[in-house]
Amino acid sequence: MGEPTLDTPDEIVEACVASLRNGETHYVDQRGLPELRAALANQLQQRSGIAWRADQVLVTHGATSALAAVMLALIDPGDVVVIPQPAYSLYEDVVTLAGGVSRLVALSDDLHWDLKALEEAFVGARMMVFANPSNPTGMVHTAHELRTLAALAERSGVMVVADEAYDRIVFDGTKFTSVLGVTDLAEHALYVQTFSKTYAMTGWRLGYVAGPAELLKPVARVHATMNGSCNAFVQRAAMVACEMESSSLTAMAAEYERKRDVLIRQLAACRTLTVRRPEGAFYALVGYRHSYDSVWVSEQLLSRGVVVRAGSEYGPDGEGFIRLSFATSMERLETAVPIITDFFDRLPLQP
Repeated sequence: MGEPTLDTPDEIVEACVASLRNGETHYVDQRGLPELRAALANQLQQRSGIAWRADQVLVTHGATSALAAVMLALIDPGDVVVIPQPAYSLYEDVVTLAGGVSRLVALSDDLHWDLKALEEAFVGARMMVFANPSNPTGMVHTAHELRTLAALAERSGVMVVADEAYDRIVFDGTKFTSVLGVTDLAEHALYVQTFSKTYAMTGWRLGYVAGPAELLKPVARVHATMNGSCNAFVQRAAMVACEMESSSLTAMAAEYERKRDVLIRQLAACRTLTVRRPEGAFYALVGYRHSYDSVWVSEQLLSRGVVVRAGSEYGPDGEGFIRLSFATSMERLETAVPIITDFFDRLPLQP
C-alpha cells in the first residue's frame, strides 16, 4: 500500500489534541478554514513564484475526494479524459463515475510521456489527469515534458489535473518541476495535493485542490454536497504541518531513497526481472519476462507472504509488471525481496 511506516510527526499530533481540547469540534467553512487556505495559498506562492489567493484553494477529504469532486463537477457524460498509463487506477474509476470516457495513452519505454502520442490524444479531449511523481512508475516528469504539455493545453483548450501527492519525495538530487511553476500551464491546471504522503498523515484524510477560482466554484459545490466540511481539528494540525522545517521533510525523502537503493540492488540480481530506477515517490514498477498474468503472479506471491499489486490494475500497459512499495520498513524489504526473486528464478518462462 501507499502507506508510510513513519508516524505523523509529534508536533502535528499535539496541535490536533490542543484543538480538540479547545472545543474545535463543530462545523466550519465548507471550503476549509480561512486560515489554512491562506497558509496554503502562501505556500503555493513561495513554491511557484505566482501570486495565489485563499479563494483559489479548496480543502478536501484527502486527494481522493478532491479528484472525485473535480471529475463530477467538470466532466459531462461522453467527455474524453486523457490518462497516460500505467496510472493510478482511481483516475479511470472517477472518470467512469462522472460518465466520461478514459482515453488511455501508452508511455515511452523509459516510462516518461510519449509526447507525440499525447498530442494525438488531445484531439477532442476535455481533460488530462496525471501524477507527478508517478504512482505506479516512480518517474518524475521533467520541465521539458511539462512545457510541452503547456503548449498542447494552450492549443487545444484541454484542462490539466495534476496530482502531485509525492512532490516532496524525489531522489538523486532531482529538481522537481510543478505544474504551478510553468506559467502557461498553471492557467489551465487544477493542482491536487494531500497531507498523506509528505507528512505521514494518511489516516487524517486531508488534502486540497488549487486552481483558477472560476474552475474551483463547481468543484467546491460538489465537494460540499458529497462531503461537507473537513474536521476543524485536523485542519488545525495541518496548519502546523505547513510550518514544518524543510529539513524534516528532506530526512523522510532520504530514508525512502535509501530503501529504494536496497530494493533495486537486490532486484537487479534476478535475471528475469527488469526495473526502471524510481526517480521519486516510493514505488517500483517491476517487469518480468514470464508469460503469466500479473494477477496470478500477485496471488502466487501473496501465498508466499508478500503483498504486491498486479500491474494490470494500472491499465493495459501494466500487464507483465508488478508494483512494489518501499514505504515499508527496511526489515520487511530485506525479508520480502528474496522471496520475490526466488519465486521468479524458479518460475518457468512459459505457463
